[in-house]
Amino acid sequence: MRWSSVFKIVGLAGAVGVAASGALAVRSERQRRAYSPDDVREQLHRRLAVATSETEPESVPAVKPGRLARLRRRARAR
Repeated sequence: MRWSSVFKIVGLAGAVGVAASGALAVRSERQRRAYSPDDVREQLHRRLAVATSETEPESVPAVKPGRLARLRRRARAR
């Protein structure tokens, strides 16, 4: 295999990686913007109530962490 072919393949793989990460960023931004300002405010008030109370209210649903948060947690664990 010639070196020029190797560099072309590596460049193509890099371009595919950049496109995939851009698609993930757009997807997460779209999910974030799906909340109305009132929904965000209500969720923040719930979190504050849980953080300041000694017992957790039963009516507060658990918030699922996003994909990025899970990846950060995994990276810290290593």
